[in-house]
Amino acid sequence: MSQEKVLIVEDEENERTGLAEIISSWGYRADTARDGVEGYEKVTSWSPSVVVTDLKMPRMDGMELLERIGENGALKVVVVTAQGTIDSAVQAMRIGAYDYITKPIDTNRLRTILQNATALLGAQVELEVTRRKLRDTGSLGTLVGGSGKMQEIFRLIELVAPSTASVLITGASGTGKELVARTIHELSPRRPRTFVAINCAAIPETLIESEIFGHEKGAFTGALERRTGCFELAEGGTLLLDEIGEMPVATQAKLLRVLEDRKLRRLGSKVETTVDVRVLAATNKVPEEAVARGELRNDLYYRLNVFNIHMPMLREHKEDIPALVEFLLKDMSAKHGRKVAAVSEAVLNSFQAYSWPGNVRELRNTLERAVIVCEGSVVETKHLPPDFGRAAVRPSSGDPDAVHLGVGTTVREAEKMLILKTLESTSNNKTRAAEILGISLKTLHNKLKEYGSAVDDKDEPAETM
Repeated sequence: MSQEKVLIVEDEENERTGLAEIISSWGYRADTARDGVEGYEKVTSWSPSVVVTDLKMPRMDGMELLERIGENGALKVVVVTAQGTIDSAVQAMRIGAYDYITKPIDTNRLRTILQNATALLGAQVELEVTRRKLRDTGSLGTLVGGSGKMQEIFRLIELVAPSTASVLITGASGTGKELVARTIHELSPRRPRTFVAINCAAIPETLIESEIFGHEKGAFTGALERRTGCFELAEGGTLLLDEIGEMPVATQAKLLRVLEDRKLRRLGSKVETTVDVRVLAATNKVPEEAVARGELRNDLYYRLNVFNIHMPMLREHKEDIPALVEFLLKDMSAKHGRKVAAVSEAVLNSFQAYSWPGNVRELRNTLERAVIVCEGSVVETKHLPPDFGRAAVRPSSGDPDAVHLGVGTTVREAEKMLILKTLESTSNNKTRAAEILGISLKTLHNKLKEYGSAVDDKDEPAETM
């Protein structure tokens, strides 16, 4: 039984004493406070591990209490809020709350929150080892980089990982958004449980609800048996919704309800199932623009964007290329049973000069090919793809591959010209063109359908990076 201290801050006496009795019965040492003022005094004198505080209280409310004790990283604060004030809970998590729970309190949910929060105390030593590794090697899990941009990302990951806050990860395709999500999971108390990633752009609209929420047998034509959705598969762990901007708006509304109520209903079921899942989301779109276009619900964006991490383009932190090359060569060499240890100076110079439209994913794919064809221990320029370094669209007016835009060209016309020219430069390889353009494959298909363009289908499975 745990002997961790839990402080309940609540102005309603019956609720305060009732919670204290329940929490004590779970093996915790519980104490109470009537408001934020008394609560803050007990935080400093009694040193609890977790504070469970109501938001609405006289003298000092829960938000002010959270702000006062927010700098104590070892102390976890759980806010209690009414059903109609979820926005306040989201704001509380933005300023440092560990989690929130709505009234009337689901005691099973509260017990899980307390178990996860106190489990973090035992993970502090492991996290400090990770921090030392970060300072010594410039890496965090499978993320690599000593540049200022990457160090800031590492700092944000370390900050948000121990909490249960939702995180919106933004950035162009191939910048490593899924790696960020996996690293957050690995540094959280949910690490022993499942990490599930689903690409919303890769699932037909007719199936996405079933994939996410599950369905019962007979829920629709072809539903021959019960299916467990991604939320239930990730129970107790972390769910990444990749390319959230490609999710149908109707499904987004159902997702929002699950995020707020922590309950879902499989398609065709009349029973609600409680879920304990941390949700992370990623998109290669500019979220505000997606909201303006009606592709992303504003309320869902607000709920997911409790914490934001933006991944930069590789060309924005080229100083990390040598470290990335070293890391990826080790990975690729082990994967393919090779002993390639380095790249030549000429190769590294060409890497530094290239703009990397496909970002780290393109660097990985380039090195993987080089490792496969290299017979020695050093990658030379001859081992690079024949078309390496040739940009899909060049600005030079004398270049036959250039896109020429005259005054009066509409944005739609310019977009169409750019997409079709990029497709032409990739020999109609849509997957490659989508990477260069920084859009999803689904978006590219939709654009081509608008244009009525008939191009050869040479899609290849994209490697996650």
